Amino acid sequence: MRFTPGAKVRARVLDPDHHIRLPRYVRGQVGEVIEAEGEGPLPDDRARGLMPPRVETVYAVRFRAAELWGTGTHSVTVDLWESYLEEVP
Repeated sequence: MRFTPGAKVRARVLDPDHHIRLPRYVRGQVGEVIEAEGEGPLPDDRARGLMPPRVETVYAVRFRAAELWGTGTHSVTVDLWESYLEEVP
């Protein structure tokens, strides 16, 4: 586990030519780790037939709606695999 609850993280800007479970609307956005939800196989690897798939920690990450869409007072929580995230200094 690389990130702890409360850590600020940025969803990486990825645009590979294969399946990815990183929602486009959070790419490049900064959020806060709520919790680590355990480990799971990376679905990108499974979709590409890479066996065995990499196993990574999955994090619940909260983003402010206003930062994602320019409006809204609520937040959006997305489950993201560790390789989708980078530290925010």
